[in-house]
Amino acid sequence: MSALTEKDIVNAVRQGQREGQTEMVSRYAQRIYALIVREVTDPMDAQELTQDAFMRAFSHIDSYDPQKASLSTWLCRIAYRLVLDFLKRSGPLIVSMENAEVSQKDISDEELEAELSTGREERIAQLMKLVDELPTEERMLLTLYYLEGRPLKEIAYISGVEAGVLANRLYRTRKKLYKRLCSMVSPSE
Repeated sequence: MSALTEKDIVNAVRQGQREGQTEMVSRYAQRIYALIVREVTDPMDAQELTQDAFMRAFSHIDSYDPQKASLSTWLCRIAYRLVLDFLKRSGPLIVSMENAEVSQKDISDEELEAELSTGREERIAQLMKLVDELPTEERMLLTLYYLEGRPLKEIAYISGVEAGVLANRLYRTRKKLYKRLCSMVSPSE
């Protein structure tokens, strides 16, 4: 394990030292790849985008500001934008659930949390299928918030969207998922 700090890594990359680049890749590549492969399901494309993220980071290292974000968060921001560009170029089929009407009643936070956090395997599989059908930005928000455990302030930096807007989007997305899950309940349940 290297004793290099983030600052040391950034300085080494700025000076064109291979050690800094190697350390950056070894320290953060797995996290960046994991973020990318959740959205870009072809592992070869995900590997290529991961490499592109690091190449972009190396060439734009002078724009990194440690006062705004950690190195990890900055790299995620680069990867996030590459994924969005890739998916726009690929033209994926996006199924919008925006107008999916299930019920007119408003849902309390407690009901929402209870339904979305159930541990039943069948329900989890249904939820994952519904998440896969979400638009890219909503899927990535869920990934960054729930799977990576990033705070909204960090996600705001990564996505370029204000934290308050993200909080609202997160709530609406969870509500859509809840409504869709409720519509999938079989009569025997």
